[in-house]
Amino acid sequence: MSQILLLEPDKILAKTYSTVLESAGHVVRHCVSAQTAVVLADDMHPDIVIVELQLVDHSGIEFLYEFRSYVDWQHIPVIILTNVPESEFSGSQSLLHDDLNVQAYLYKPLTSLQKLIQSVDDLTQVTIQK
Repeated sequence: MSQILLLEPDKILAKTYSTVLESAGHVVRHCVSAQTAVVLADDMHPDIVIVELQLVDHSGIEFLYEFRSYVDWQHIPVIILTNVPESEFSGSQSLLHDDLNVQAYLYKPLTSLQKLIQSVDDLTQVTIQK
């Protein structure tokens, strides 16, 4: 079981993701803004963070830069689950994987709920082994 912080502005998708992840045995806390996510992360100490890149006030990338600026949060696995294709970052893969330490990039139109669960479970296993 993992404590998951879900940063997703679409409330219907957030409900769907939360329901599926909770049925797989995880605890999910949802927020819609980057600012709320920082406060919630401080409160809940998540095991995994799932982030949409397209947010209202800040981008998911801005959130990740702030999130990674805290020493205590540099090791927390991050999954990007977004409508932005990864090809938008061509030539900037090091930004995501090296600078922001993103463990998985999931493109929503091609990601099944089972793939989301599998990605979270894979990261949970890696965290347990460390």
